[in-house]
Amino acid sequence: MRILLYNPDNGVTRNFMPHLWMFLLQALTPAGHEVLLVDGNAQPMDEAQIAQFVRDENIGLVGIGAMTRMVARAYRMADAIRATGVPVVMGGPHVTEEVDEALGRDGGPRHADAVAVGEADETWPQIVNDAVRGELKEIYAPLDAMGKERKPSLNPYPEIPWDKLDLRQFNLVPKVMHPMLKNFREGWGTFRIVPVESGRGCPYSCDFCTVTGFFGDSIRFRTNESVVNELLLLKARARKEQGQIAVFFIDDNFAINVKRTKSLLRDIIRAKAQVFWVAQISANLLRDEELVDLMAASGAKWIFIGMESVDPVNLKGVNKGFNKPGEYNEVLERLAKRNIYAITSFIFGMDNDTPGVAERTLQQIRTWPPGLPIFGLLTPLPATPLYQRLEASGRLTRPRHWKDFVPFTMAHTPLKMTIAEAHDELNYGWAHSYSPEALAQAVAALDDEHVGDRVNIFLARLCFRGIYFPMLTKWSWLRVIIGNRRTILRLFHKGVSRWVRPRNSVRPDPADVAMPNVSDQVNV
Repeated sequence: MRILLYNPDNGVTRNFMPHLWMFLLQALTPAGHEVLLVDGNAQPMDEAQIAQFVRDENIGLVGIGAMTRMVARAYRMADAIRATGVPVVMGGPHVTEEVDEALGRDGGPRHADAVAVGEADETWPQIVNDAVRGELKEIYAPLDAMGKERKPSLNPYPEIPWDKLDLRQFNLVPKVMHPMLKNFREGWGTFRIVPVESGRGCPYSCDFCTVTGFFGDSIRFRTNESVVNELLLLKARARKEQGQIAVFFIDDNFAINVKRTKSLLRDIIRAKAQVFWVAQISANLLRDEELVDLMAASGAKWIFIGMESVDPVNLKGVNKGFNKPGEYNEVLERLAKRNIYAITSFIFGMDNDTPGVAERTLQQIRTWPPGLPIFGLLTPLPATPLYQRLEASGRLTRPRHWKDFVPFTMAHTPLKMTIAEAHDELNYGWAHSYSPEALAQAVAALDDEHVGDRVNIFLARLCFRGIYFPMLTKWSWLRVIIGNRRTILRLFHKGVSRWVRPRNSVRPDPADVAMPNVSDQVNV
């Protein structure tokens, strides 16, 4: 049987990396089946096109995974596929909480033939086998002998054959640039950001987050050896292709167990498995100097930090009081000293927010090392404590907001400002962080650093700008380039000046960076 695993886009922004679930399920598919992967962010399709694709490729089963912001599009694509007579299985955090919605048991249309509830590592092989026999059940859930939900172990972990997979759709380097860039420096003919997980679960239970509900509050880890071998495989592929690869550790909190994280990073360094990497780590865990030393030596470049607010009252209100705004600057300086920069995420529309919250937040951001600030609105996702609280208090304005997805739009009434004011604050935050003037200031703040660091922050800001301001056409990119022409010319001049000097300061491969002088004794 030929199987299609499809990840929809949300029709607004295009993700910069694929989703891991497709590669995991492909690796877990029983022998004798061919699995095709299509990511809507890399291969955009409408309903008619995906239906034709399914017919042309003689697909016998389709698996669709989607988070809440993508589920309306996922449902439309699933409807088009089911109209061809091909069964659809849906999974992911949203349908796990909204099983009846996906199966049409809530009075609405049916979108899926079956739903995989929770993590599908154990149930996917059974789903495939049942589909072959034409005996799909409506619901598949990983249950133990007592009928309780069972979280899959990550040991052993499925071996994803990164060296053999067709990853062309995920190359971020335009095809026309490949011949020119493959011989540039270490080789830049390809560049991919690849998702890797080292563990699952989060104990924090923030009110607005679905992670604990889906993955649980007990942390499960892969072995260090398993992670290191995967990095070595990815690194070898990039070298063979005369390209580059970066890894995004998609763990919900990569350093949640500091002792274990230090151990993993030491093993990465010893094995020379360093690649440039990104991860999500909460600010409270970045107080540890030894941890940050090891992060730098193992290839860390960007760290995503969910700061959410500079107001302690807001943080306490969403059960994230472990964030301490007073230490944000110290944490970011600690990272920046090691050439690691932060993606700092903020949420507007919290209960203690008032008009002017965006400028108050930016006043803090301007005192920090340059990074990538991103802004969103407080969003009540199904089954979260936030959703339940807002529903009970009658504050939801669009209780089923995901069925009519509108990006950056409130679904409830804030306490201390109007919905329109919350939208204005969001726009203010983005506009004043990603204007040509703001980009120029971010680059200028790194004037004492290597020109590559300045190019890095500039390109990253250009890309992140597209999260809020659509940049999906050549013309939109051209307008942005023209608007930032002075900064681009300045970077070009600096780059050329460095290039013509004796090339005795070429930046080393991450694996050639010496391991810091840190003790093998862990200091947590």
